[in-house]
Amino acid sequence: MSFGRSVARKILGGLFGAVLLMSTMDSAGAISLNPITAIKSAVEAAVEERSADDIGTDLKLKTKIVAEVFDKMIDDVISIGADVYEQDVMLTGAVEDAKTKARAGKLVRGIEGVKKVYNEILVIKPLDKDKGAVENFVDDTVIETKINALLLDATGVNVTNFRYRSINGHVFLFGRALSSKEKRKATAVARDIENVKSVKNLAKVRAKE
Repeated sequence: MSFGRSVARKILGGLFGAVLLMSTMDSAGAISLNPITAIKSAVEAAVEERSADDIGTDLKLKTKIVAEVFDKMIDDVISIGADVYEQDVMLTGAVEDAKTKARAGKLVRGIEGVKKVYNEILVIKPLDKDKGAVENFVDDTVIETKINALLLDATGVNVTNFRYRSINGHVFLFGRALSSKEKRKATAVARDIENVKSVKNLAKVRAKE
C-alpha cells in the first residue's frame, strides 16, 4: 500500500472515530464537536499516531476546564488558557497575584480525568490604564506564528505533537517529543526567535510505540 493511501485510510478511520464520538455525546453534554473539529481531530490522529478517541478525550477535558474553572474566575484574570495533551494540562496566561494563580491550579487539579497540571501562569503587575499598554510589551501572536512556521520547516521535528504558548515573550512548549534530540531542537528553534525572553519545554519524551 502506498504512503498516500495509508495516510488517507488513517484519516478516514480517525474521522469515523471522531464522528462516532460526536454521536455518543448527549444533547446537554459539556462538549459539542462540530464537523470541522472532527476533521481536525482525524488529521491530528493520523499525523500524531493518536486515535481520534484520545484526541476527543483531550478536547472534552479542555471544555470542562473552561466551563468549570475559567468561567468562575473571569473577573480575577487578565488572560488565562489551558492546553491538554494525553490528559496532562498546561496552564498559561497572566494574573495579578500568586493567590489567583494557585487557585486556578487547584481548581484544574480537582477536575476528574486530569492527570497532571503544569501551572505556568505568570504573575504580572496590573495594566497601567493611563499608559494604555504594558511596559516592554511583546507581540505574542507574532512569536507563536513564527514558532509554528519554523517548527514546520525544521527537520526532525513533528510540529503536530507540540503545543506552544508565548506569554509576553516567555515561551512554553508542551506535548510529546519522539526523542531527546527532537525536544532539544524544538527548544532551540523557539529560543532563537526575536523577542523571546525564555523557553521552557515541558514536552514528554516518548518514542513511537
